[in-house]
Amino acid sequence: MLRSWSAVALSVGLVAGLAAHPTARAQGNTAAAAQPADEPVPTFDSTFLSNDANIKIGETVWQNQCRHCHGNSAYPGKAPKLRPSGYTPDFVFDRVTYGFRGMPPWKAVFSIEERKGVVAYIKSDQFSP
Repeated sequence: MLRSWSAVALSVGLVAGLAAHPTARAQGNTAAAAQPADEPVPTFDSTFLSNDANIKIGETVWQNQCRHCHGNSAYPGKAPKLRPSGYTPDFVFDRVTYGFRGMPPWKAVFSIEERKGVVAYIKSDQFSP
């Protein structure tokens, strides 16, 4: 009997912990996505976004992965044309990390630095789909 009550208490504790877990929310119609405890919610300031090293990291990821669906040579077809001026950095990071509709999440593929770099590149003057 003690074991079953311990299991119930553990289950209730886990559910309560999950319910209190912080979430990240993107602009637009996307639902909130849980932010894992081992990855802090990034902040994007002008210093980060204008850093050439961050932009270069993002450009490399873009050239190797993103342009196949979002690049100029992919139109018409695979994915929506990007409108960087209409996006906040948090929105871009959320979409890259968690995906949206037909776009897969890239969190398991790219490091947080690479995903943040994609944001810096897309929001930069150097961005060219």
